[in-house]
Amino acid sequence: MNPVTKALLFSWDIRVEILLPLTILGAFQFIGWLRLRQRGAQRFATGWRLASYMTGMVLLALALLSPIDVLSGQLFFMHMIQHMLLMMIVPPLLWLAGPFAIGLWGLPRPLRLRIGGWFQKESRFHQVLRLITQPGLSWMLLVAILYGWHDPWAYSIAQGNGWVHDMEHISFFGLSMLFWWRVVGAGPHIHGRSNLFSRIIYVLAMVPPNMLLGASIALAESPIYTYYLNIPRLYSINVMDDQRMAGLIMWIPGSMMLIIAALVLIAQLFVNADRRDGLSKQTAGPEIRRPHPPRLAMTK
Repeated sequence: MNPVTKALLFSWDIRVEILLPLTILGAFQFIGWLRLRQRGAQRFATGWRLASYMTGMVLLALALLSPIDVLSGQLFFMHMIQHMLLMMIVPPLLWLAGPFAIGLWGLPRPLRLRIGGWFQKESRFHQVLRLITQPGLSWMLLVAILYGWHDPWAYSIAQGNGWVHDMEHISFFGLSMLFWWRVVGAGPHIHGRSNLFSRIIYVLAMVPPNMLLGASIALAESPIYTYYLNIPRLYSINVMDDQRMAGLIMWIPGSMMLIIAALVLIAQLFVNADRRDGLSKQTAGPEIRRPHPPRLAMTK
């Protein structure tokens, strides 16, 4: 095996401050899932929900602790793959699992009741959370943070400082969780249950800024990030090829994740329409036909 490849494959950064919270959250989710199933809520606490949550947590750990993180400091396109995991793949997987309702049931009863009380409409916490997580604000913050961290100056600082790099990842992941919360339509529904049409518009509105940034990186004619000019190149991948691959990853797969989400919501819109149509036919009863007047026999 190539010595560089061997070194990278074994370059796992087991950070307790990341691994411990992920383990605790995974345990709460699993315990809550078991409790709900024991209470007969199998229709909600399904196997696929648990699998979705655990898959998301494993991918999150891989993005932050595995050789992916090491390679992201050497290759721009690996850094973009890491951001894809943090922003486009892990958040929807976690929200599809219904983590709020199931995770609450994994907590001790006093803590479950206390946290549940925070989300009552009358609570101050609920009102503040509703205000700072408005869908339009979440969308603007995600676009701002996406463009802000890809500014060459900010990018170089993040790559050269571990603490700043961690803040970059936290902001990407946190704001992506807010964004996908609205798209998936998962609980808690502090803004009410959003209709499918508004969620379709919401997710499609993220496509142009994502495509524009990815295309601008992929089609640039000179290196944008000088950081990669000053580090050893791996596997003979030059700076410009690395930059083009990174831009293409954001431009095409990144945008496709958003488009696929929109297509799923559109399909759900049609399914719901068909269900409503079928229900209306069932409740309307048999069709009532007006009797035709009797025909009079014609005599010769």
